[in-house]
Amino acid sequence: MDLQLLESLLNDVASFLWGYPLIILLFGTHIYLTIRLRFIQRYLFKAIKISFSRKKEGTGDISQFGALTTALAATIGTGNIVGVATALTLGGPGAIFWMWLSGVFGIATKYSEALLSVKYRVTNPDGTVSGGPMYVLERGLKMKWLGIVFAALTAISAFGIGNMTQANSIAHLAEDTFAMAPWLTGIIITLLTAVVILGGIQSIAKVTETLVPFMALFYIVGGMIVLMLQPGSLMETISLIFNSAFTGHAALGGFAGAGIKEAMRFGIARGLFSNESGLGSAPIVAAAAQTKNPVRQALVSSTGTFWDTVVVCALTGLVLVNSGNWTQEGLNGAKLTSSAFSEMGAIGTIVLTVGLLTFVFSTILGWSYYGEKAAEYLFGKKVIVPYRVLWVIMVFVGSILSLNIVWTFADITNGLMAIPNLVSLLLLTPVLISETKKYLWSGNIEEGETEE
Repeated sequence: MDLQLLESLLNDVASFLWGYPLIILLFGTHIYLTIRLRFIQRYLFKAIKISFSRKKEGTGDISQFGALTTALAATIGTGNIVGVATALTLGGPGAIFWMWLSGVFGIATKYSEALLSVKYRVTNPDGTVSGGPMYVLERGLKMKWLGIVFAALTAISAFGIGNMTQANSIAHLAEDTFAMAPWLTGIIITLLTAVVILGGIQSIAKVTETLVPFMALFYIVGGMIVLMLQPGSLMETISLIFNSAFTGHAALGGFAGAGIKEAMRFGIARGLFSNESGLGSAPIVAAAAQTKNPVRQALVSSTGTFWDTVVVCALTGLVLVNSGNWTQEGLNGAKLTSSAFSEMGAIGTIVLTVGLLTFVFSTILGWSYYGEKAAEYLFGKKVIVPYRVLWVIMVFVGSILSLNIVWTFADITNGLMAIPNLVSLLLLTPVLISETKKYLWSGNIEEGETEE
């Protein structure tokens, strides 16, 4: 088949999959679980407090904080910077509001998938633990075949969305910013990746516990400084975002215009793609956490969506809209982001460059664990070392190749992961309610699990 035809076909499939069907299913699940769990978002501050605890609380491979930072490492990536710009240029300023709202409601879904993954995780003969939607589907719903489907999609998707495309982004950024040859960047990133992931989840968590707080704090503080350089228009920007969310926005300058439907569609879609609530990826590492009971880790995991979308994506959106560059002809995606930040001088350029470099590298680390555990579910422990070696090799391959087809294919498999995961969430809602009532609503959040 002609490569151009294949790319066109894959683009059509990806556009359909990430269109209204998946958006309705995902956002609908967010709202449904929010209602059934009595607005679990009200426990956010309690969840944040628990998340900063690094002491061992129960069986598991890594601390609750380590599980959170590893999940955030995989979640916070180019979607938080470039993805926001894409939503803005396609859906107008109102898309930023709907993106933010997807994060608010997505907290309930992230809580739910983490709770089930801890509840149905298994302890391996060597003392390590394994969990995730594949085990929930197998043990909770007795649908092992669907668990195999989810694991296969995850193992494949990881190489595209969490590996090669991320390495390619770093290589292009280094080439544009520092005139560094892609192959040289590839060697550096490959070596750094090898040093971290060959040591397993403990090594990954150790690095992300330091890297993620630094990169998030640096970007948040840097973004706020960029906003303060143009304080006069900030309130006008916030008003524009809210008004456009419910009225749409007419054509302006190079912006083609967008109605309410476009603002909702692209804002929600990019928000979901960024925070991964409902896709089933983050619960894989949540299951490795040392926790007294499933609800404690579920609360910790839910804060990931808050930090990713409600804070980081919203901040990026404010910077982009406040710059006014989104109305210029020919500026979209990465070009719009670069233009908006560079307009603020050296500070903006530094914030964007450091943000992208750290966000993308951390995604490579986080997704390596997701892919590895999916492969382990399919083929057993014997696949772990070969998988890690192959992962390292593909980081270099991704740095030097053009990856349009790989990115689109990974987009499709990543979206398909959500379907079996959402099936488990909806069918096991009574379990979610029972566990939440047992530990949270009854005030027994500090208690450990009891044998069933």
